Amino acid sequence: QVQLVESGGGLVQAGGSLRLSCTASGLTFSTYTVGWFRQAPGKEREFVGTLTRSGATIYRADSVKGRFTISRDNAKNTVYLQMNSLEPEDTAVFYCAARSESDGGSYSTQYAYRYWGQGTQVTVSS
Repeated sequence: QVQLVESGGGLVQAGGSLRLSCTASGLTFSTYTVGWFRQAPGKEREFVGTLTRSGATIYRADSVKGRFTISRDNAKNTVYLQMNSLEPEDTAVFYCAARSESDGGSYSTQYAYRYWGQGTQVTVSS
């Protein structure tokens, strides 16, 4: 049984940092593409970034690139989302998700990911 568990969310002031973790059981992250998505109240879930099997990273082009970094610790089977210079507009529930190479669709769409975590709340105060 596959399970993804996010942690590390919380309340932070604007300009601060948080590091989210996504730990997997039942699958090996190094053989999957792992994406991060977020969903703000009343908005659609949106792509934040993704880390491919080979270690390449692709980020949302607008507001997060340069502030967010995705990395992976194979020994811990954990993927991280380091978020710096947080803004109130970053307030959302953040989700990690995993997809295999055989899954169709674009890495930037939520429907292309087979496995999901339960989400962790990030709140940025002004």
